[in-house]
Amino acid sequence: MLRDKSIGASLALRETDLTEPPREFEFSDADFRNLAQYAYDQAGIALSDSKRNLVYSRLSRRLRALGMTAFREYREYLAATPSELESFINAISTNLTKFFREAHHFDHFRTHVAVPFVQAAHGKMGQRLRVWSAGCSTGEEPYSVAVVLKREIRDIDRHDVKILATDIDTEVLGKGARGEYPAASIDEVPKTYREFFQPAGGNRNSEQVVVNRDVRTLITFRRLNLMEKWPFTGNFDAIFCRNVMIYFDGPTKTALVERFTQKLKPGGWLYIGHSESLVGAHAGLRLIGRTTYRRVA
Repeated sequence: MLRDKSIGASLALRETDLTEPPREFEFSDADFRNLAQYAYDQAGIALSDSKRNLVYSRLSRRLRALGMTAFREYREYLAATPSELESFINAISTNLTKFFREAHHFDHFRTHVAVPFVQAAHGKMGQRLRVWSAGCSTGEEPYSVAVVLKREIRDIDRHDVKILATDIDTEVLGKGARGEYPAASIDEVPKTYREFFQPAGGNRNSEQVVVNRDVRTLITFRRLNLMEKWPFTGNFDAIFCRNVMIYFDGPTKTALVERFTQKLKPGGWLYIGHSESLVGAHAGLRLIGRTTYRRVA
């Protein structure tokens, strides 16, 4: 009998160990479903059940800041306060990036966009080139594009070359616009592009680097929700939308790719993330290389 009681106590202990610790805030299934639907409706972000703990963790900071005790309160506040949408999206967005991430894209961009532009613009002035970094996060992607263009197009100031960098998260956009990063972040930047980064404050021992001003001037950072109307009319020579569409469901992704295609010039390039694929037919796009597509006439 004593042995049986010991076994029973042991089993009870293990069951207790497996029980989730009490949460700081009340967070019901209805709370999660409501917030997930709101994220989908407002930004096209599809949050599966596996993201439940992530949503709780990220939004708990907002509840603390607002002095709330339950997610029901936050849901009511979110519905009644349009300005809270920005903080909501900032909280649930995931921003992971680095300079020259998926380096083969920048090699391709150099040989198929930058070099041809130099050849076509030889002896001319005011030639136009447009690149869009959609989902630019803290700016490493558009700056990687910019230094490639700056190095290849030696007379870039004589031409109309611009990069649009957009994201739904205003906090990361602010960091990108400043162009200041930990010095270690440029360790994987090819040596040929290191000249475009300087120690912050001119201090050689600084733990921060700053992107050169003449590179920063090529980029315009703007907040943009990809699910809303796009406030520009011209087309792009290249669009980078990498590791963004993994957060969208199939229909949303298909619609977005169609919109991207329409914003590319014939012969323009679409670069997507290494974990993404465009399943099914997308009229006007042809797979050319690894996660690299071209708009055909």
